[in-house]
Amino acid sequence: MKILLLFIIIIHGLIHLIGFAKAFNPSGVHQLTGTISKTSGLIWLTAALLFAAVFLLILLQKDSWWVIAAAAVLLSQILIIQNWNDAKFGTAANLIILIPVIFSIMNSLPSSYINIYKTEVKKRLIHTEDNIIVTEKDIQHLPKPVKMYLRYTGSIGKPAIKNFRVNFEGSMRRDLSAEWMNISSRQYNFINNPARLFYIKSSMYGIPFDGLHAYVDNSAVMQIKIASILQVVDARGDKMNQSENVTLFNDICLLAPSALIDKNIKWEPVDALTAIGRFTHNGITISATLYFNEKGELKNFVSDDRFLSADGKTYHNYRWSTPVHEYKDINGRKITAYAEAVWSMPEGEFTYAKFRVEEAEYNCTEFKT
Repeated sequence: MKILLLFIIIIHGLIHLIGFAKAFNPSGVHQLTGTISKTSGLIWLTAALLFAAVFLLILLQKDSWWVIAAAAVLLSQILIIQNWNDAKFGTAANLIILIPVIFSIMNSLPSSYINIYKTEVKKRLIHTEDNIIVTEKDIQHLPKPVKMYLRYTGSIGKPAIKNFRVNFEGSMRRDLSAEWMNISSRQYNFINNPARLFYIKSSMYGIPFDGLHAYVDNSAVMQIKIASILQVVDARGDKMNQSENVTLFNDICLLAPSALIDKNIKWEPVDALTAIGRFTHNGITISATLYFNEKGELKNFVSDDRFLSADGKTYHNYRWSTPVHEYKDINGRKITAYAEAVWSMPEGEFTYAKFRVEEAEYNCTEFKT
């Protein structure tokens, strides 16, 4: 869809050069039958240049592209109305370009998910704390496989994690028969005063949608909007709070292992390669079984305390797991590079998400996208 939009923008922009050419060489241009003054011709040129600027801004992934696009469409439509008999079909192109402009305007509002995400993250980044170095002494109370994991991931000798930022690319699907959708997501987690903000965007059949998972101030919410306008999911309440506790703990295990020394996590050894962790936050205690290999890698996280909700109204308690398939090194810390999310449903295992870490940053002090 992006390629199609870019194609329409550049062709539509080039067509405006006909008006410019007509003004300065009337006999050489036959597509426009009316008379165009030189002043009007310069306005046609301005419209063409505005569309060229929009094309470049989209290629450069600049969020402000829609401002120039709105001006270009408005100017173009005025010119089309003035030359309606010859140029009326350009209205269709303007309407096509206007649709994503409207979506972008909605995303720029304070109530948009992306702006709520930015605001909540920035509020929490203000509260900085002194970094404490994680030592061997700090991990002595942990079960053997968890100790191995912290050593394997390079957590010893590095600052304890107070917050982290992760950007993902991946894919998701609604059910076993649905097609995979490409997704792009970004998130911030805060450890000492637990909070999680997760923003996701994708499209289905060419229609964009975005979503926000927010667990802040001891309250969790999962919301999804189509085209940044129509809200289709608004999940909240006790089951969401419990589910997000599981997700918080999962994020720590896979993405911030040095935080596994946190006082809110209690451990129970099972065997040389397995341990149970119990995480308490907001008066809610959840548990998960962690499976490791001989290298010290965490291979799977399994919990029976998470709920599946497709619409925010009905909830089903199924076993939830996140098998880890790859690790990567980021500034001396080994973290999960690729993992999947799986529901164990009565009809079988349902892998509904695949995530690949593109960026990760620890102990952040300023907001980044």
